[in-house]
Formats: sequence, structure tokens, C-alpha cells
Amino acid sequence: MKARLYEKYKNEVVPALKQKHNYKNVHQIPMLEKIVVNMGVGASLEKNAIDDAAKDLSLITGRKAVISKSRHDIANFKLREGMPIGCRVTLRRDAMYEFFDRLVATALPRIRDFRGLSHRKFDGRGNYTFGVAEQTIFPEIELDKIKRTQGMDITIVTTARDDAQAQELLKLMGFPFAEVKETPKETVKDAAMEEAKAAAKAAARELARQEEAEHAARESAKAAAKE
Repeated sequence: MKARLYEKYKNEVVPALKQKHNYKNVHQIPMLEKIVVNMGVGASLEKNAIDDAAKDLSLITGRKAVISKSRHDIANFKLREGMPIGCRVTLRRDAMYEFFDRLVATALPRIRDFRGLSHRKFDGRGNYTFGVAEQTIFPEIELDKIKRTQGMDITIVTTARDDAQAQELLKLMGFPFAEVKETPKETVKDAAMEEAKAAAKAAARELARQEEAEHAARESAKAAAKE
């Protein structure tokens, strides 16, 4: 049985995108390709920090986490080549759609004061990356059993050609973008003009004050010379 979100994509999202953009080939229609979840762990932490992060990531995604290791020696960070520095999971097909569904419907709404995610986090090639501060937003994590709060980066990779098509795809899939309140151009122009006028007046007052101070200094010098 296919994932619920995949059925929504096939039955609702694909016809909507095809009707709007008049795609000639079905393969031109953007779709989700994969989701990469990455946890970075400081090399200075105790050894079992990596194991704990990998365990939490496996619980969240339902897949075994792969340990990421450093590729270079960096003395300033006390880092040696081959040291474990994090873990990651790559999700595709049904596992990807199921994770996306749980992320949108359950996890993200549990963030305190959540008002949506920024639409400015696309990379220019149709991929979207955002950070999560704590793993506790996922219901799979039991609060009594975690030893430390651990953040993560989530990257949603799409086949869209540009960011606009990718954002439209994610919106139709139910991704919670924050509402952008556009200010009328005339209001912005008037505000900028008023700010410029205020700055010019302040500069004129400062110049007049300096001239008065210089004049007073010259008069004092003349009076002192006569004495």
C-alpha cells in the first residue's frame, strides 16, 4: 500500500501543476526525490554521544543511521581525520513520503510559537534545507530517555528546475511556509523619503552647530589676543 501523501501527490498535486504550467511531458512535473536528515555531533563530546544521536535518528526516521566521519585534520577544532562527527539518514520513495507526512502533520506544529518556515531557505536549484533545534518535537522520542538535546538539518531534494516551482510543489503538498506580508510600494517609497529628509535635517543642524562653535572659538581667541 502506497503512502497517503504519495496518493495525494498523484491525485491532486500532479493535475494541479500540469494544468497551471502546461507540461508536455509527465517527467517535467516536479516531485520529491529524497529527504536527507543530518545530525552533527561535536567531536569534544563523550564517545557515546554519537551512538545516542544515531539511536534517536533511527527512531525518528525508521532507518538505520550512517555515521559521518571527518575527512581532514583540523587542529583548531581538535579534529582528526576519520573521527565520527555526526550521523545521517537518506529517505526515498514510501519512507520519504511517510516521514514528510509525519513531519508536516505532527512534528513541526509541536515547535513552540511555530508560525511557519521561511521561504528563503531554497538553494537556487529547487532544494530546501531547514534546521530543527530539538529532536523532542518528534513523538517517537521519549523525553525521559534522552540524555541531551540534539538538533538536526533536514534537506528536501526535489526535481524542480528552480525555487519557484519547488516552493509551489511543497505548498501543494502541505508544507507550512510562513505568510509573507507585502508592504505596498508607495508606502515603502514614502517611508524612505521621510527617512532621507529627516537625515538631511539632522545633518544640517549638526553643521550649523559646528559653525557656531567655530565662530565662538574665533571670537574667544580674538578677545584673548587683545588682552
